[in-house]
Amino acid sequence: MPIASSHDIVQIIQLSIAPVFLIAGIGTLLNVLTSRLARVVDRGRVIEQDLDSPMGSGHHTNRHLTELRVLDQRMNWIHNAITLSTTAILLVCLLIVALFSVELIAIDLSRVVALLFIATMASLIGGLISFLIEISYARKSLRVRAELLASRAPHH
Repeated sequence: MPIASSHDIVQIIQLSIAPVFLIAGIGTLLNVLTSRLARVVDRGRVIEQDLDSPMGSGHHTNRHLTELRVLDQRMNWIHNAITLSTTAILLVCLLIVALFSVELIAIDLSRVVALLFIATMASLIGGLISFLIEISYARKSLRVRAELLASRAPHH
């Protein structure tokens, strides 16, 4: 097994820079996703408290239950997006390990590297699609609120 020179290691590190930027970008996406999840969870807790209160009956209960159902869907989609984005980061880490292994162990891992990259992109695409679906649920629930406000606006 040949020993890699410091020049070889520098080249490997340079080759690994692009995947590291991908990790940073996905990390930023994860920050956004976890913030959205926290907001949804907080809103769900407020609604659950309202439903548990003695005043939680009638029309407000139906509206709260409808909102809880939407929040549950949003939580599921955000969870999917977080899981897939985290998986993408883990795959990028494996990709970096494979890139180092190619040079240090001197074996052909070109197919492994290609498959890891494809899996990373597929996971990231899945996470982004889940994020878009969650945004769609959020937008639809806000549109209903806007219609509710419009129906109560004073007529001139």
